[in-house]
Amino acid sequence: MQKTVFKISKMDCPSEENLIKMKLSDIDGIKQLDFNLEERILTLYHNSNVNEIGNALKELKLNESLISSEDTDTIITESTRSQSKLLWTVLIINFAFFIIEMSTGLISKSMGLVADSLDMLADSFVYGLSLIAVGGTVLKKKRIAKYAGYFQITLAIIGIVEVIRRFLGYESLPVFSTMIIVSVFALIANGICLYLLQKSKSQEAHMRASMIFTSNDIIINLGVITAGVLVNWLHSGIPDLIIGIIVFGLVIQGAFRILKLSK
Repeated sequence: MQKTVFKISKMDCPSEENLIKMKLSDIDGIKQLDFNLEERILTLYHNSNVNEIGNALKELKLNESLISSEDTDTIITESTRSQSKLLWTVLIINFAFFIIEMSTGLISKSMGLVADSLDMLADSFVYGLSLIAVGGTVLKKKRIAKYAGYFQITLAIIGIVEVIRRFLGYESLPVFSTMIIVSVFALIANGICLYLLQKSKSQEAHMRASMIFTSNDIIINLGVITAGVLVNWLHSGIPDLIIGIIVFGLVIQGAFRILKLSK
């Protein structure tokens, strides 16, 4: 058995964690993965080739670097962890807020909420793919990853086109109060998801507050809230459009990471 430690600089939320799990699920001999999101450290216990693992991580372009790899006498017990139940929980929370944010975003004419809803949908795709990876075949996982990635890119491009149209034209101001209230609830939902995932991995009763604020999803929620405040203060829809275009860009970036899993 070997213990190998990687530093993964761009691993700062559960989405990246699940992408790594899915990518490494194709490699035989990996017994356990331990994630430290705060320190951005991945520790693996395995009998497989270190270079094969490193090459797989490199394909995700998360800025990985090998810290150490050594023999260990650690005994890994095959536990029947309730991964599926946990993944279903966070998937349902994310998909529910996708529906809530998409509908309220369209009603309130907020591109920030619409973009954030797609970010929630992206997370739902990742958790769904993780569920498939638990009991499904590699071929099935890769096929669905491809469909999910292209669908996500299509929605984000439509959103970017709409943002550009609104920049060029004149639209009534988005409803700032809806932006703020819905984003606050989304912020709470993301915090709950992050708490559940981290509690499950670390077996601790609580979670460090600093880890919450390193999550991209929570930063996005705060960005939409800030945009809502600026919309009201400046009497302009520009802040909403700016946060919208930023989040749509992040959604496309995440989609390309999902597509890498289909190769």
